[in-house]
Amino acid sequence: MSANPNPSQLKTLTLSAIGVVFGDIGTSPLYAVKEVFHAGLSTDTAHVHGALSLIFWSLALVVTTKYAIFIMRADNDGEGGIMALLALALKTAKQDPRKASFIITTGLIGAVLFYGDSIITPAISVLSAVEGLQIVAPKLEHYVLPITLAVLTALFLVQAKGTEHVGRLFAPVMCVWFVSLAALGIVNIASHPQILGAINPYHGVALLSELGWRGFVVMGSVVLVITGAEALYADMGHFGLKPIRFAWFGFVFPALLLNYFGQGALLLENPAAVENPFYLMAPNWALYPLLLLSTLATVIASQAVISGAFSLTRQAIQLGYTPRMRILHTSGDEMGQIYIPAVNWLLMAAVFVLVLEFRSSSALASAYGLAVTGTMITTTILAFIVIKELWRWNEATSIGFLSLFLSFDVLFFLANSIKIPEGGWLPLTVGAALFVIIVTWIQGRQLLARHMDEKRVMFEELENRLQTRKLKTVPGTAIYLAKTLHGVPLVLLHNLEHNHILHEQMIVLTIVTKDVPYVDEAQRIKIRLFGENNSFYRVKMYFGFQEEQDVRRALQLCAREGLIIDQKHASFFIASEKLSFRRRCPMPNWQRPLFRFLFHNASSAIEYFKIPVDRVIELGIRIEL
Repeated sequence: MSANPNPSQLKTLTLSAIGVVFGDIGTSPLYAVKEVFHAGLSTDTAHVHGALSLIFWSLALVVTTKYAIFIMRADNDGEGGIMALLALALKTAKQDPRKASFIITTGLIGAVLFYGDSIITPAISVLSAVEGLQIVAPKLEHYVLPITLAVLTALFLVQAKGTEHVGRLFAPVMCVWFVSLAALGIVNIASHPQILGAINPYHGVALLSELGWRGFVVMGSVVLVITGAEALYADMGHFGLKPIRFAWFGFVFPALLLNYFGQGALLLENPAAVENPFYLMAPNWALYPLLLLSTLATVIASQAVISGAFSLTRQAIQLGYTPRMRILHTSGDEMGQIYIPAVNWLLMAAVFVLVLEFRSSSALASAYGLAVTGTMITTTILAFIVIKELWRWNEATSIGFLSLFLSFDVLFFLANSIKIPEGGWLPLTVGAALFVIIVTWIQGRQLLARHMDEKRVMFEELENRLQTRKLKTVPGTAIYLAKTLHGVPLVLLHNLEHNHILHEQMIVLTIVTKDVPYVDEAQRIKIRLFGENNSFYRVKMYFGFQEEQDVRRALQLCAREGLIIDQKHASFFIASEKLSFRRRCPMPNWQRPLFRFLFHNASSAIEYFKIPVDRVIELGIRIEL
């Protein structure tokens, strides 16, 4: 994405960003104010002003200052998000394994908590919108759950088809949504303009001072207004820094503030409206259109979170943090539009369980917040490392950044920790389970790499072996996939051992994922020639963590380096590995079956790397760790 789009591009990208980036934070008015007052606040003037003050300053300090102004500057070649930030921070720890381990652990905690958020957001968003039926048509109240499940079912089923065409409606719908938020707010503020005085931080401080420890309960609900802030950073690679900032400062932020203050004004006018202040802001004639618009907006918000889970999963796979999964591209034009069936169906099952278990947005609010604030803490820590080590800010400024924003993040996290018995345990459990899976996979891969290194045969040693043995040479090209950057892959040794043949052209191919989102095609291929007969090549193929790893297309680039490969007559040799464990294996007993399951159920390299299946030869190899 260009860092400096022209005016026409900036307008288009800003409009598109409104449709995708701000869905989650933009639908928070449906339930946030209601939950703040359900946390135990009365609707007198002092409490309404105090609550609105906390909401305003949370948006101003966390979303606007922390993310829009500071965090979004920490881009990794234009890409944002927890994985991009993790890769960026790792550049500071190449010679320090302990620091690298800390950075990876911190980043992965943020990533797994994002999945907890991905489960809760569709459930609470769609459910809170459909709950408008309780206001619009009270007799239909018992249809809230069935309608919610039907909407969510359609949402997850459409993922396989891709959202390219439906996505074109996102921006217009969300623009109408934010205009409606602002209009409803203005109408209600007009009747009580004194509500604007809540901008004064004194009201928020006074409220927290009055409540004492109960202020944590209120802050645990206030955090609902900033859920979705991470999307500003995560989607930066799709739209760019300027469009997202333009959309936030010029349109979304003002619309949200007007609506929140409008809900506050309504509560001053009619304290009974605390039942559902969002829908009760609207006149009777607008309730049905508002219900429909709210449902569409929450579907869009949910779609953005689901797409984010797909994108995060692909990045994790390519960085080696999770097993390979089947990834489908749903658009011929947009590389970022992908569909991962395993993630989609797991999310769908988890969302359905949530809706059926909690049954209302208020109950779900008790589970919301911990995942969001936990991810925010990890983002702040990683950003601090980037600011201090890569940007070279002086120590006082760097520590000031960390202290200021980490204090807000920790405050919100502690406030939400009170919710653990009521449902906050859910995202923590999901995150913990995913973290165990990821750590097991990483440790297993490291153990496997050490095993392969011990069995490694160098090219020079292979040449000496070949000179002492008589092997038949056959026409064509043999391409051997290797996991390691050095030495000869076991699949090559097994082929020579059992078939006693050499191909005219032999290529050992290793695919490397760099810690940058994209690799220039000029830097894609590195070739090294071995032997005296110009027939033995080591090819290293480099990809960024955002790129599709298409081996067939990348092999065509070898011609630029003088290596001509006729893929129609090439055979790809791939190891079909069977894993077992020795009694003295350093991996704990409880992790072994988990790693074996992950290893044997990872997506095939044939499909993942786009290798033509009719040109593949698989050789069985037993690996004992």
